[in-house]
Amino acid sequence: MAKRLNDSNAVGDVLKAFIQQNHLQKGIDVVAVRDAWASLMGPGVNNYTRSVVLKGTVLYVELTSAVLREELSYGREKIVKMINESFGRDVVSDVVLR
Repeated sequence: MAKRLNDSNAVGDVLKAFIQQNHLQKGIDVVAVRDAWASLMGPGVNNYTRSVVLKGTVLYVELTSAVLREELSYGREKIVKMINESFGRDVVSDVVLR
């Protein structure tokens, strides 16, 4: 049975403890990275984005435009930095554009 926390804990603290105890952080990161990509890149890039998948610490982004893929490849380090700053920790170590 799970350890009972006292009544003075905030809901956020209880959820963090639950996520940590059940090892759910990786799954939450997979979903959250998709949302972060959409919000950080904006609608112009999202129109040409087919899929965004996080495998381990590598973000795989499939694009429908070769020109956009080439353009984004110049700023891969900046994309990694922006995503990690939005999370407040290192979630992505590299971006692979397909």
